Amino acid sequence: MSRYCREDVVRILRLPVRQLAKWEKAGLVKTSEEYSFDELVKLRKLRDLGASRISVKSIVRSVDAMQKVSGMANPLLESVAVGCGSRVAWRQHGALVDPVTRQMAFDFDLGPKAGGMAVVHKRGQDPVGQNGETQEMFLRAVRLEEIPGRLNEAKEIYETILEMNPGHAAAAINLGTIRYNERDYAGAEGMYRRATEADPEYALAFFDLGNVLDEQQRLPEAIDAYERALKLVPQYADAHYNLALAYERTKESRKALRHWTAYAQLDPTGPWSNHARGQAKRILASERLAIVSRHGRTMMKMAG
Repeated sequence: MSRYCREDVVRILRLPVRQLAKWEKAGLVKTSEEYSFDELVKLRKLRDLGASRISVKSIVRSVDAMQKVSGMANPLLESVAVGCGSRVAWRQHGALVDPVTRQMAFDFDLGPKAGGMAVVHKRGQDPVGQNGETQEMFLRAVRLEEIPGRLNEAKEIYETILEMNPGHAAAAINLGTIRYNERDYAGAEGMYRRATEADPEYALAFFDLGNVLDEQQRLPEAIDAYERALKLVPQYADAHYNLALAYERTKESRKALRHWTAYAQLDPTGPWSNHARGQAKRILASERLAIVSRHGRTMMKMAG
């Protein structure tokens, strides 16, 4: 069985170390220096839920409730978690179930665009069967990505999923990342844009789109994509970091300063945080600061 060290997990999933530690502290994953493939799949699901603006506290509460009402030992691996606003619902037998409230709604839509709710499919389509089939295909493709020499098979499966369900944002993102790593930036951009259209509230899709636009030196567009990700998830540390870098390159250091500072607050330890603080100090040192007093409170204002 494949095992992944902590550094590999952070690299593969592009996770901030601080976020992984937060999930460990909450009990969603065990603290470890080595992870199995199933644990990698669970971490990917947690990452995607977090990118949908769902708090760690809400995820923990929903997982605990799902264990109690379903008897599942590990809902994140045994079921399909769906972000519904600030809560987590679970797909079970063609329905969306919120185990906390015990409410249920028929699961018409199997794509992420509408959060699994009330979108009618074409006549003759079997939504329940397609859901199970595409989920199984998706997990198989994820596994194949990690097996040397089988990446093309994974790509073919993602492409088939998207033919079956054009609104499958996660498949579009994964296929886009494969193309990104192959330096097919135009192909990657197409997939990431497809994911943002399928799910306009999927912050990870906008973040990845920003990365590929940045790679193509299309900085104004990249900045817009990062800003969209942050509008959806203001605490998205990696988006703050990459946006700060982009603003540095467009010579907008004052805008970069705000995002360097935000990143350092969200991820206060480690080399990336040290770099962010160093960049913030450099920008501040290069600016002339004027001390002004307003309403009896002392403030700092950058002189023009």
